[in-house]
Amino acid sequence: MSTPPNPSPLPDAAGDATRAVHAGLPAAEPFRPPMPGPVMSAYFHLPGDPTGAPYAYGRETNPTWTALETAVAELESPGEPAHAAVFASGMAAVAAVLFGHLRPGDTVVVPSDGYHGVHQLGERLTEFGVTVVQVATSDTEAQLAALATARLLWLETPANPGLDTCDIRALATAARDRGVLVAVDNTLPTPLGQRPLELGADLSVASGTKGFSGHGDVLLGYVATRDPALLAPVRTWRSCVGAVPGPMETWLAHRGMATLPLRLERQSANALAIARRLLDRPDVSDVRYPGLPGDPGHAVAAAQMSAFGGVVSFTLADRAHAERFLAALRVIGEATSFGGVRSMAERRARWTEPPTGPAPGDGAGEVSTADDPAADHPAAQVPPGFIRLSVGIEDAADLIADLDQALDATARPAG
Repeated sequence: MSTPPNPSPLPDAAGDATRAVHAGLPAAEPFRPPMPGPVMSAYFHLPGDPTGAPYAYGRETNPTWTALETAVAELESPGEPAHAAVFASGMAAVAAVLFGHLRPGDTVVVPSDGYHGVHQLGERLTEFGVTVVQVATSDTEAQLAALATARLLWLETPANPGLDTCDIRALATAARDRGVLVAVDNTLPTPLGQRPLELGADLSVASGTKGFSGHGDVLLGYVATRDPALLAPVRTWRSCVGAVPGPMETWLAHRGMATLPLRLERQSANALAIARRLLDRPDVSDVRYPGLPGDPGHAVAAAQMSAFGGVVSFTLADRAHAERFLAALRVIGEATSFGGVRSMAERRARWTEPPTGPAPGDGAGEVSTADDPAADHPAAQVPPGFIRLSVGIEDAADLIADLDQALDATARPAG
């Protein structure tokens, strides 16, 4: 266990922006930098008995990790003490929770419409004797029913990429009554948009690659919890498999965190403006954004989110139309991440389709599906023309103009 730096002298009632700027930094010292640089060391001087040493070997602890972990804990749980562990990527953090807390014979409930990487891990879990049950994010009745045999309930709200939502507090309360752990993938909202631990979840997990660091130059993940006992197996998994972040990536994420309030506010405002514009387009269907009052997930999102984030989804007529549209964009790039300062879009189904058409189901081992047997393959989540749009911090007018010109130019096949 690493020793946290001296906490910043922030009042308990400090706002989110103040906390994001100061969290995890040491107390001011004359002639010292306010944010120490990354500690680039694989080992540390270690005289005598190593028991209880805060830093010994670089696969176990690092002062730069400690600073960011302290900051993450403060952002995820400003009202009560919390603990965090950082990882080499978001998927490393997800794997640490699933493999750290599940054993052969256990059952885990995951969203059928959530991030496909969790489905891939589900296939590995079944090989180790864990039963994986998939339930749609918005299907509360099925989620509650699945708790009867579950060890862990994995939630993702808003879900990536379809943006459905679920009531974290209600599900966490029901899970606690049955002795079921609850982990929430909080990547899309970030801790300034939603705080799962305050809503009753046991673990908050996120890819720091996305909105948290926000500049597209870092791979990072983290796990946060108010119960240190729940973090112990997660840390052990990190050390055993070596899923550790580099000091420079950790430092960059901590530095980028300071602008998270500004980025999230701008991205949320831009996303809402774009979603409203897309609703007016006859060539666009199924526009989803939790911040839209008419969105199916809006009521739940509004009750538990303080910002709706920068991801909008919509569907074009078919694969060909979507690909023409993406190729015609000038300001918005085509890439597969989200949450960054630069806007980007992608046809999400491209990851699971062969070149000539939709991918068939691949029969994902022993994975069962509570709502739709076809959903055990990620391609089943979205149609071929589905677009996930990650909205950046550019001027909203420029982004809307770019979307309009691309849609106008590609509404009909060329020639």
